[in-house]
Amino acid sequence: MKTHNSIEERFQFTGNAKTISLVAIVIGVIAIAFGFILGGEHVQSTYSNLLLMSYYFVCVCLAGVFFCAYQYAAQAGWSAAFIRIPQAMARVLPIASVILIIVVSFGLFNEHEVVEHGKKEMVPYLYAHWATHGLTDPASENFDPIITGKAAFLNIKFFYGMLIVLLGAYSYFGLALTKCSEAEDTEGGMSNYDKSFKLSCIFLVIFGFTFPIFAFGAIMSLEAHWFSTMFGWYNLAAMHVSGLAVIALIIIYLQKKGYMSWLHIDHLHSMGKLIFGFSIFWTYVWFAQFFLTWYANIPEESVYFYARWEPEYKFWFWFNIVINFVAPLLLLMSRDAKRVMSRMMWTCIILVAGHWLDYYIMVMPGTVESPGFGVEEIGIFLGFSGLFTFMTLNALSKFSSIVPKKHPFLQESLHHHI
Repeated sequence: MKTHNSIEERFQFTGNAKTISLVAIVIGVIAIAFGFILGGEHVQSTYSNLLLMSYYFVCVCLAGVFFCAYQYAAQAGWSAAFIRIPQAMARVLPIASVILIIVVSFGLFNEHEVVEHGKKEMVPYLYAHWATHGLTDPASENFDPIITGKAAFLNIKFFYGMLIVLLGAYSYFGLALTKCSEAEDTEGGMSNYDKSFKLSCIFLVIFGFTFPIFAFGAIMSLEAHWFSTMFGWYNLAAMHVSGLAVIALIIIYLQKKGYMSWLHIDHLHSMGKLIFGFSIFWTYVWFAQFFLTWYANIPEESVYFYARWEPEYKFWFWFNIVINFVAPLLLLMSRDAKRVMSRMMWTCIILVAGHWLDYYIMVMPGTVESPGFGVEEIGIFLGFSGLFTFMTLNALSKFSSIVPKKHPFLQESLHHHI
């Protein structure tokens, strides 16, 4: 390994981070087993939390691909010195995608008995609003004309096709961008950078048109009677802010461990501007979706927010906007605030937890009758956090150098000042 003053250093994944991440994974496994062993409502809560965290896992890894792509497409130079971090996240995306598909499969094909309108029926643990038997059969007592009208896309074949094709495409582009960057280190020249530029432009077009579809299917269809054309962009904003916060936290961790000494406070400042700006964008979409629904007061739309104003969710519904808007607004608005490492670190931790709450508000009202914050919520969150940390830092350690030595804009990044 080179000295820490060299831009050719290689990250070694050892020490407390590795141990703590493995312990967190074990806690997650125990929490999952705990939920299934207790049975009853705990099983439903376990499935819901598994969906929440596997979706969050995918979104954060996907944010790494998205970050790389728009940096290449914009021909940005400032981020070149730490581009390996989102590339490591991109490397984990295929595994995160497989985990999400496995969780969805178990939730769809395992059923439990519920009592609705005085009668017992068997429904899936996940996506019961459209995957319950008989909803599209006019002869069935479960017939639902609204779901029948959406049956062209709310069906098992389309749902799986959407997940596999979109997650497969996103994973391909993430791995392709990473491969080009590694080849650039050994081959030099501009060919791999030019290829990365083209791949990024293609990815951004595909991603822009398809991510809302992914969000519609994976999360919005949990409450299949409701729809919002803004939901996809709302999820995109949440995904991006969460991913930026994670990238910033990894930068801070590496610097505290003595790596990436060539990065300085201006890089963190630029990350802070992105985090602040897209937190404001998230708030804009949150408010627009909520305000238009409130103003129109159309029953099939307002029912979504009505459910989130029930006593068990109302506090968390409003706390969501406080933690994800007010916190970054107060903590990151000034120039100096973005240049204080400890403040950036705590703001990013707040946002990672805040957008977990954001996804909680999206998932739980449509799946869980008696919500709460217990063993399943805390344990599964810790488990997936450990899994993400372990896999991302392990992927980062596989790079021969944690800086793309022959990136054409590397010198611009090393001399980045604002």
